[in-house]
Amino acid sequence: MKPLDRTDLRIVAALQGDAHMTSAQLAERLNLSASQAGRRKQRLEQEGYITGYVARPDPAKLGLTVQAFVQVQTASHMPETHRAFLSLARRQPEIIAAWTLTGDADYLLRVMCEDLAALNRLVQDILLPHDAVGRVQSQIVMDQIKPDGPLPT
Repeated sequence: MKPLDRTDLRIVAALQGDAHMTSAQLAERLNLSASQAGRRKQRLEQEGYITGYVARPDPAKLGLTVQAFVQVQTASHMPETHRAFLSLARRQPEIIAAWTLTGDADYLLRVMCEDLAALNRLVQDILLPHDAVGRVQSQIVMDQIKPDGPLPT
């Protein structure tokens, strides 16, 4: 795998800003030929530097008005407990991202719900009763002061 040069990094940055950018638009922005921009973009995709393109819908317009971060401490540290929890997390559409952590919590979940009642149902009816879950702590987001942004390049 060839290391990224400055032009590759500029392509990545440009595509993070507008994933719909054509090779011609990319070329114009970066002062390259369209064929060169297209080849570089394709190589970045093939080598896994760019793993996909997604749309970012407005959660509020979709009726998702509550965002929260939920820390989960598992009931034990046995492999089957973690497999069971991962299976649960992957099945829940409200859980839009999940990370393993160091420290007191084993997992951090980012959740989006319609309202507080839906968040309460997720915590009280789904997470807490699950055999793999030992403890749950949630923090409700009051306001997102910086939107999910591009990766630094």
